[in-house]
Amino acid sequence: MTEVINVKILHLVLKKKWYEMQERGEKTEEYREITPYWYQRLYQRKKEFGYAGRLTRDDAEYCCDPGLRYILIGEGFADTELKPYTHVCFHYGYTQRCFINRIDSITIGRGNPEWGAPADRDVFIIKHHREPSPFVVGKDFKR
Repeated sequence: MTEVINVKILHLVLKKKWYEMQERGEKTEEYREITPYWYQRLYQRKKEFGYAGRLTRDDAEYCCDPGLRYILIGEGFADTELKPYTHVCFHYGYTQRCFINRIDSITIGRGNPEWGAPADRDVFIIKHHREPSPFVVGKDFKR
């Protein structure tokens, strides 16, 4: 019997330097700026608030206001939560070369500048690890 795996994949496009470090297992975190775009990609509305689903652009801009950023530390705003991503698929630019890692956590904080994080501000930190994958990339899922 085939095991059913509930998977939600976050697709990230990387430049050569960062892709190769991730592929070799040297880099176990990926960073994204705290912007409305990334807030919308990583967060959703909680179901118990009666309007579950996507955040609007206005919501995301409000959530990323620098004067309110302290509220984001931890779980985000009271009516939002992280989307249930389980894996991250790293793409080498816009080519077909890619691989998948399991996501350990998505947090907000200061990343490692040697791994591409800005030294002077907080970012979204996507921590991940390599594990034997049940997927055959390019065969078992489509982007």
